Amino acid sequence: MTPEELYEKLRPLQEAKGYFFNKDKAFVLDLMESLLINRERYGYMACPCRLASGNRDLDKDIFCPCVYRDPDVAEFGACYCGLYVSKEWNDGSIPQETVPERRDPEKLMAGLLFEE
Repeated sequence: MTPEELYEKLRPLQEAKGYFFNKDKAFVLDLMESLLINRERYGYMACPCRLASGNRDLDKDIFCPCVYRDPDVAEFGACYCGLYVSKEWNDGSIPQETVPERRDPEKLMAGLLFEE
């Protein structure tokens, strides 16, 4: 599967849920490519903006879309990596703020300690 094919597959599914891809399509396609790399590397599409540990159980909170997407988009209009955004974020009617990391620090450290 190519990044473009993944984009076309996911877009209608997510838009039906009220989530939109960032209007910067080149940025989104880079993230799609990273999701595909993570799927090949780990067997699952871990968030491309976080370090996965390679342990499926430990990483299940960052399977894209991660469990942090909903609260991030509700509060900031975008998820942590900016892949998923609200309609208002894309049209510029709300500020585009930096989204803070919500993931547990222990899980962040596990990603740093991962060795292939």
